[in-house]
Amino acid sequence: MGILTWIILGGLAGWLASMLTKNNEKMGLIKNIVVGILGAMIGGFVFSFFGATGVTGFNLWSIFVACVGAVILLVIINLFTK
Repeated sequence: MGILTWIILGGLAGWLASMLTKNNEKMGLIKNIVVGILGAMIGGFVFSFFGATGVTGFNLWSIFVACVGAVILLVIINLFTK
């Protein structure tokens, strides 16, 4: 995947994760993209640990994997910031 695809995927996944964890008011576009990209890495690791495929391209599965990873990241961040 190219850098533009990672930015779009990260933005979508970060935005969905911030809405699921009730962080949407505190996060802007850049934070959503960063959280989504890091979430894709975390989600890919977690899913591959359990034998599933991680991020495979720009598709719904990859957005799901990245969103799960971003939720994990945001929950961990919320534990230390609240």
